[in-house]
Amino acid sequence: MSSPLKPLNRQVMVITGATSGIGLATAQEAAKQGAKLVLAARGADVLDAVVQGLADHGFDAIAVVADVAERSDVERVARIAVERYGRIDTWVNNAGGTIYGRLDEVSEEDSRRLFDINFWGMVHGSLVALPYLKHQGGALINLGSEASEVAIPMQGMYSASKHAVKGFTDALRIEVEQVDQAPVSVTLIEPTAVDTPLPQHARNYMDREPRLPSPQVDPHQVAAAILHAAVVPMRTVRVGLAAGLDIMLERLAPGVADRLSVLQVPRQQRDIPPREPGGSLYASRANGRIYGPGAG
Repeated sequence: MSSPLKPLNRQVMVITGATSGIGLATAQEAAKQGAKLVLAARGADVLDAVVQGLADHGFDAIAVVADVAERSDVERVARIAVERYGRIDTWVNNAGGTIYGRLDEVSEEDSRRLFDINFWGMVHGSLVALPYLKHQGGALINLGSEASEVAIPMQGMYSASKHAVKGFTDALRIEVEQVDQAPVSVTLIEPTAVDTPLPQHARNYMDREPRLPSPQVDPHQVAAAILHAAVVPMRTVRVGLAAGLDIMLERLAPGVADRLSVLQVPRQQRDIPPREPGGSLYASRANGRIYGPGAG
């Protein structure tokens, strides 16, 4: 890459899905390291509270209410970022959700909505950010998952959307970095299960409350990987030992991986009835929490 990335304390960073989980952890860590932040999410009240909390500590951040599924919303995020700070140095496509349920039970409407957020939201962010990043150099960071390379039963549409994120990101990287030789680093982050409220925000078709299988990594580990990719060009970053092991098993012994995946079905359910089966697929449920229930 022809242009080195700036240190964080000289960066303007856009983060989508900034009101909970990985996005919120990344925003807080980036603020502590001196980045100017443009934070986007659907829930205005929680987003304003997050930005106010950062401002109270002397950090420089602004809020832009946006649904990444709408390209016009994403374009507004970029426009406001440039109006306020003059440029965009790093863009983090983090907004995402999941659906728990068998593929033959999940409605097409719900599946399409998940793709609108997880895949098209990432596409919108990438294509809107690129002209700005190319202008003076920068980093585009897309949140994939271990599920970008490994299928997860009961979260099949999530797996499909994250496979699509990987396919798009890898092709875009070749076009931008290799064909254009543009001064932009394109990174895919692939965490294993992360201790966030993702299951509580999920659309849930099961008759039990969903959960993520253990082991889970701390959201701040993922945030650290994102912020590292913002200053050091990286191609693909896997976070959590399980991600590397599961992906290796999938490649070396896919039949074995399939049979072992059956064990993930009971591990994705808690022994209590579902609490909010509608989840946040169509409306924000974020409450400013980084961690899932039962954590700090």
